[in-house]
Amino acid sequence: MAIKIDSIFEPYTFTAGLKVENRVMMAPMTTSSSDANGDVTDDELKYYHRRAKSGVGAVITACAHVEPLGIGFPNAFGADSDERIESLARLADAIHEGGAKAILQIYHAGRMSNSKLLNGEQPISASDIPSVRPNAETPREMSAAEIEESIRAFGEATRRAIKAGFDGVEIHGANTYLIQQFFSPHSNRRTDKWGGDVMERMAFPLAVVESIQEAVAKYAEKPFVVGYRLSPEEREEPGITMEDTLKFAAALADKGIDYLHASVGKFFGGSIREEDSRSRVVMLQEHVGDRIPVIGVGGLQTVDQVKEALDVTPFVSLGHALIMDPDWLLKVKKSQEQEIYQALYLSKKDELDIPDDLWDTIVNIPGWFKIED
Repeated sequence: MAIKIDSIFEPYTFTAGLKVENRVMMAPMTTSSSDANGDVTDDELKYYHRRAKSGVGAVITACAHVEPLGIGFPNAFGADSDERIESLARLADAIHEGGAKAILQIYHAGRMSNSKLLNGEQPISASDIPSVRPNAETPREMSAAEIEESIRAFGEATRRAIKAGFDGVEIHGANTYLIQQFFSPHSNRRTDKWGGDVMERMAFPLAVVESIQEAVAKYAEKPFVVGYRLSPEEREEPGITMEDTLKFAAALADKGIDYLHASVGKFFGGSIREEDSRSRVVMLQEHVGDRIPVIGVGGLQTVDQVKEALDVTPFVSLGHALIMDPDWLLKVKKSQEQEIYQALYLSKKDELDIPDDLWDTIVNIPGWFKIED
């Protein structure tokens, strides 16, 4: 018996005026398949176009760095120069031609980069505290002038996204990158106006939001959304707690952003810091969901799981599911959910339109994806 899918295919109009045709988005996922200049390649365009054709309401792209020192991945595409506008326009066009709205995720890697990616330059961060990951380099603490320049760079990247034809930007304030580094008590030990208690550590991310909103007000001639992605907690001590995040989510709602996108491993998963099994996504929805739409994510692959999630949040984003089967939503719409691929099938490589660099990364990381012949 086919599962009722009405909630999946219900249209929605954001406060900014942008309308999406359903409640499923493609989650932002790094492709590491761009060229040495930071421009998208034909393989990436094919990858995004194919998944837009599935019928998702919006595609949120891989993260594009807003400054040269913001690069966090090899072969990443950028939004750090007007020279990148043509590349970004090709990406927006590929998504639009597939029928979906196009949202550019923008970020700065901060201390999560390294001197090899930065051509010998030392990574930068809120403070000179290295991350806890293996072989992490110690970053250089940003000067006040550099902080102001980074805030401006997010606004400039937004201007480029508007000129390239995107329908919105998503601020990547998650996954321990620079914006989260300013909010985190682990990575931000500053004593000036950019550091301090939980409210004071919001200063940088909220200034980034304001810079982006100013660019939208100045340059956008059609509805353009501004979303924000956050990681609810950190394992580090000291680190971001759920109490911190709920205060921050309220501040983001006060700024009038268009949506809040959670970044968690499991939609219904509990705390990564303490013995608390309550879903972090559910807590965000209960706290600010009546003010701004929340996008839920995390291990959603089957129609049953998506339906269960949409009983909580008004949107879901799919990552692995759309890599393994770019026709996921199309099959649901045709009541062919039993035909959805639940693994990455090596034998189907040629029909999945996955760039070779991304394919090689996936198949060579044990346990990241379910892989079958």
